[in-house]
Amino acid sequence: MERASGGPGGDTRPSRFSTITRRVSAADFVFYATVAVVYVVAAGIATRTFQIAPDRMMVLAERLVQGHLDSPTFAGTVDSVQVGGRYYVTVGPLQVVPYLPFVAIVPLQGLSPYLTSLAIGIPAAWVSLPLARAYGAQGRAAYWVAAFTGFGTLLFFVSVLGNFYFLAQAEAYLFLELVLLEWAAARRPFVLGSLFGLGFLARPTTVLAAVPIGLDVLWRRRERASAALLLGLPLALAAVVYGVFNWARFGSPLETGYAISHLAEPALVARRALGVLSLAQVPENLRLALLQGFRFDRRFPYLTVNPYGLSMLLVSPALLAAAWAGFRRRRAALLWAAALVVAVPVFLYYGGGYIQYGYRYSLDFTPFLVALLAMGSERWVGLHEKALIVASIVSVTFGVLWRAHALP
Repeated sequence: MERASGGPGGDTRPSRFSTITRRVSAADFVFYATVAVVYVVAAGIATRTFQIAPDRMMVLAERLVQGHLDSPTFAGTVDSVQVGGRYYVTVGPLQVVPYLPFVAIVPLQGLSPYLTSLAIGIPAAWVSLPLARAYGAQGRAAYWVAAFTGFGTLLFFVSVLGNFYFLAQAEAYLFLELVLLEWAAARRPFVLGSLFGLGFLARPTTVLAAVPIGLDVLWRRRERASAALLLGLPLALAAVVYGVFNWARFGSPLETGYAISHLAEPALVARRALGVLSLAQVPENLRLALLQGFRFDRRFPYLTVNPYGLSMLLVSPALLAAAWAGFRRRRAALLWAAALVVAVPVFLYYGGGYIQYGYRYSLDFTPFLVALLAMGSERWVGLHEKALIVASIVSVTFGVLWRAHALP
């Protein structure tokens, strides 16, 4: 049995997952089709700009099928680690999984970076529509929130450019969306633990959101011990998988490789010297994430950005509308808490990504802000929020084009 919860703004728990889903309407179909077409077209633009060839994840997938996690081709590449004369690449275990089918489909291996990203990014954008409805966005507001998620956040950017680093963010984003859908409905501990575990295997920072959300689930249940076990088991299994993955590469379950990997950028080398996770990293990360602006150029497209980051307020200004959800309602407070605890290691980390538009690691906590945006949609003034969403879509679209054409 669970305690009932009530209150305005989506705090009443539906009895079934189906209560937050519905038959696909014509407008829904238009949204889903638009997402698929735009994402594929954007990826097509990227494939005409970047080299079409198997990347390191494709190499790792082939080696994994052969029973190896190393490859001599990784030597000297960014984020490579040499251990005992063997060369490994520092990635999470879930990044290689979408590449495995292409081991048997040789003609498509050159396109595998784009196809894997699209296979994760498009469903993530699709899920944004039921997610918006699950958190209170009604009527047209749900489409506005979904359009913002699909085209006005960095989900669009990381899903179409065929980069295995970006793939990890898209994977984690999708699993966090599914967490939020489950939390809005049945709140099954084992399902939530499994989804958090999968997100952890893509981006370890995201598992911290299991603390506020997990505590909420346990608080609502009378049999808390069994619920805690069901929630914790898949998380423990995910930790074991990640630990074995690390041990097989680096000789220790706790060594992820990020502290010892090869870096080519002097700025990142200098920052890592301050500590992989350190309070000393916070000022620069906050500057990049909140204050870094555009740079002007005399050549088209006349604007350029710092490849280490750009203010979230310029990339996705509609995130400001999440404030309309307030802080008093239980669900809103928990969403803010989830965003905060995930943001802590993000801002403590020595880098927020490189050769990117925006502060890419902010995607680890963006799903919670999108849910808050949906919750606050009942208080929208109207034109102001829609203008922010349009500005976000224009900004991220510019970012995709900038990355595809302005950088090698």
